[in-house]
Amino acid sequence: MNLALALVVAVVVSQVATFATTIYLHRALSHRALRLHPAAEMGFRIVLWLTTGIKPRQWVAVHRYHHATSDTEDDPHSPLYQGFWRVQLGNAVLYRHALKDGVLVRKYARDLPPDRLDRLAFDRGFLGLGIGITVLVLLLGWQTGLVAAVLHTALYLLLNAAINAVGHMWGRRPYDNVATNNQWLALITAGEGLHNNHHAAPTSARLALDRGQIDPAWFVILGLVRLRLAEVRHDLASVRGRLEEAA
Repeated sequence: MNLALALVVAVVVSQVATFATTIYLHRALSHRALRLHPAAEMGFRIVLWLTTGIKPRQWVAVHRYHHATSDTEDDPHSPLYQGFWRVQLGNAVLYRHALKDGVLVRKYARDLPPDRLDRLAFDRGFLGLGIGITVLVLLLGWQTGLVAAVLHTALYLLLNAAINAVGHMWGRRPYDNVATNNQWLALITAGEGLHNNHHAAPTSARLALDRGQIDPAWFVILGLVRLRLAEVRHDLASVRGRLEEAA
């Protein structure tokens, strides 16, 4: 077994999954901040299916509910009420708990009904994960591949949990909301660590709103725009008035 190779592959795969999460699930689907070409959308759907098994409409429903109830007792993953470590280590469990009655998806993701491909494949999360793990095993050998899969899962869950846990407790708050900005976290979560910015202007496709801030996913979005695979609907210019009010 090659542990170093497994770690490198896990970091790469978890970063690819994190970029797909923020660009597709978060900015495109949840907040409609950009439109994706069908080819790009399909690419993101496949990547997320193979690397996370997430059902997009479920993720969107929980995230929209989070914005509607942010940092209140109803917030499904607020560290102020759930506790830091419960969110950091159990974020995925909190997501599942919020979805258990089936009401959240119907209320907050009614614009994302399942299509034929969802029913055939993408709603079968374990199938996607199984195929993804099989690909790693075939490419790296069974031991290195399985270790890479486990490490990727841990990295992806911890990074995305940190957005909710760290990003609502510690960091800068230039705008009037409880979320925080942490540039170091943004660099390893495709920009999501600029969480105070996001809560101030949730429909902005760009999360780096002030001088000196870096949103890695924004550069990928610009590349997609140049390739005519995406169209930005809202960015800094279109939300400037709201930001000035919130500052």
